Amino acid sequence: MQDEPEEILHAVSSAVLAVTRHLSVREVLQVIVRSAQRLLDARYAALGVPDEQGAFGEFVAEGISDKQWEAIGPTPRQHGMLGAMLREGAPVRLADIRKDPRFEWWPRAHPVLKDFIGVPIRDGDEVLGIIFLSNKRSPGGFTEADEELLTLFAAHTAIALTNARLYERSRELAMVEERTRVARELHDAVTQKLFSLRLSAQAAGALLDTDPGRAAGQLDQVQRLAGEALAELRAVIVELRPAELDRHGLAETLRKHVALLDRLHAPEVSFESVLVPCADHVDRTPCPEVEVAVLRVAQEALHNALRHAKAGSVTVRLVERCGALALDVSDDGDGFDATAQSDQGFGLTTMHERAREVGGSVVVRSRPGSGTTVRMEVQP
Repeated sequence: MQDEPEEILHAVSSAVLAVTRHLSVREVLQVIVRSAQRLLDARYAALGVPDEQGAFGEFVAEGISDKQWEAIGPTPRQHGMLGAMLREGAPVRLADIRKDPRFEWWPRAHPVLKDFIGVPIRDGDEVLGIIFLSNKRSPGGFTEADEELLTLFAAHTAIALTNARLYERSRELAMVEERTRVARELHDAVTQKLFSLRLSAQAAGALLDTDPGRAAGQLDQVQRLAGEALAELRAVIVELRPAELDRHGLAETLRKHVALLDRLHAPEVSFESVLVPCADHVDRTPCPEVEVAVLRVAQEALHNALRHAKAGSVTVRLVERCGALALDVSDDGDGFDATAQSDQGFGLTTMHERAREVGGSVVVRSRPGSGTTVRMEVQP
């Protein structure tokens, strides 16, 4: 392989940077698998992290489409070659996996695997997971040099995976602290205002028949306190960051939201996430306010598409390019005249406002009978 050390360094760097660019273990694993697939020139690549129930808590793969995954069924159990690798904790390189006695079977829709290479991802004596590849594109199958390369990559993967887990745990702790702070602010500010408001309302009721003038004064007090309570409540709400974003990050939160909508609604709803890292490897992760705004715009656009568009399919695509975000929500539904003032009621005004608040923009492209695309862009 030409410039092999540089290729390895770039692949490892991408995996480590994924820990800071993404907020979920799954996304880090996806970067790792794609890097390994490219490094070893394999058609298929996968990485599994075992759970305590005999299955895999995380399992990501490259080379298999979403439709193939759906036909294959649930993620594999810890049996056959995968189970053997977890138990033995040693590299495996085979000319034909089907001829090995540890191989058992795969589902009917599973692609046919032949030449195979897999190594454990270890943290000391603990096997964190396994990474394996199959069907090398160039002739001759996987070589001893490939095994050494994948073993080296797996060692760095262990570091990235461990750091990603620690990062998620630290985010969860930060989330708990933030929720505690918000609860305290709600109690100290809004709750006291509401208590005063209730007393003023009771006083106004008691004085209404005997002293209308003082009752009117108390009602003015009620109005003032209600306005202050509303303003303080809004201020607290603005600070709230959805728990899913803290736990999973923007891309994974959108993926989970889209998967839920796909199960609940008749139209097919799909999601794609693309990460284009910076050439200078400088971390330009979008700020929390930007992620919240993009999530809300996506949710509003999805709501419109599923409720009003009469669409057969809706697609969501998120691209992060060196800190810049581009969101597209497209449907193949009825469409509408995007220039008509009367159509601004479908939450479009709110989308524009959310985008402007974080220095971004929203463009809506639609024509009657030609579907709709909502595009939001935010620069770093």
